Amino acid sequence: MSAELARDAEARVEELAQRVDELLALCERLQTENDSLKHQQATLSGERARLIEKNEQARARVEAMISRLKAMESG
Repeated sequence: MSAELARDAEARVEELAQRVDELLALCERLQTENDSLKHQQATLSGERARLIEKNEQARARVEAMISRLKAMESG
């Protein structure tokens, strides 16, 4: 009977070790994905800032053109 208990305990330990290995692999994959997403977020944030700046520049140019056109009309 004790040999049977030993085999059962060994099987449980082996199953637990396998599950721990799977969890470690999952943690590694999630860490890699998290790092990738952080990089992507930083890239997109930088791109967004550049687009906002370009939009502001375009708005300023359009406003300046409108002002010049109004000045030409009244002048």
